[in-house]
Amino acid sequence: MFADDPATLVRKLAELKIEHRDLDIAIARLRSDAACDELQLTRMKKRKLKLKDMISWLENKLIPDLDA
Repeated sequence: MFADDPATLVRKLAELKIEHRDLDIAIARLRSDAACDELQLTRMKKRKLKLKDMISWLENKLIPDLDA
């Protein structure tokens, strides 16, 4: 999925966190609109969850393996 270079992983992780935060803001704005598009809201929520999973995966990838 991503290169194993730590610098690349950190850069991608930062990008995903920014996108996740931006989606959170967009979802909050959409929710405040009385005539919001439920389908769009659902898609944004699914994208946000996918980003969260990708962020968790990258964070785990950055943790060094400690074989005892």
